[in-house]
Amino acid sequence: MADYYFPLKDETLIREYFMRQALEMGELALSIDEVPVGCIFVLDNKVIAKGMNDTNRSLSGHRHAEFAGIETVLCKYPASVFKNVDLYVTVEPCIMCASALRQLGIRAVYFGCSNDRFGGCGGVLHVNLDAGIDRCYPAIGGIFREEAIMLLRRFYLQENDKAPNPTAKRNRILNTIVENMSIDNTRSDALLEAELAETSCEPLKLASAVIMTVY
Repeated sequence: MADYYFPLKDETLIREYFMRQALEMGELALSIDEVPVGCIFVLDNKVIAKGMNDTNRSLSGHRHAEFAGIETVLCKYPASVFKNVDLYVTVEPCIMCASALRQLGIRAVYFGCSNDRFGGCGGVLHVNLDAGIDRCYPAIGGIFREEAIMLLRRFYLQENDKAPNPTAKRNRILNTIVENMSIDNTRSDALLEAELAETSCEPLKLASAVIMTVY
């Protein structure tokens, strides 16, 4: 059996439990005027690292939440630990982060909302599944999707003096309506687990391993 999943009866509760903690990190980022993306890294059902966006403070474009968390993990464990680690992140990892996670051998990624501009786990590219020498990984989205989207919307209502060309936003109104997610290609977790169990994670066989789940 594939080792990506908790027992079926506990999956939803476990995913929600950990995604709430990622959302808390996103809220913390928002409170200090960072793009509100938060994440946690989980090993054996325990949080071993947390991360949040730090690009504004650090003035570094690579200080995404995932990189902050990866740095913390590597301060405590050898890189080989990632084969048993799951990432929970509020927004689908960008192409850069998705690639780093694959090179490290992350076991699985769970995210809130998709990243339609820079997503590396299905939003734009399937970096987690494309042909390559590194072990691919499943990415499962839609966990507290609305909450993740609202975090981003709240940020983009604020003034960002670190932006190249700051825009006045005093008259903008928060849109609280989140469009329904298209689930035409949604696969059940049980079916996905069966597919993963039958394959060595070859990209062509795992074309369905990026799925969106409605929570």
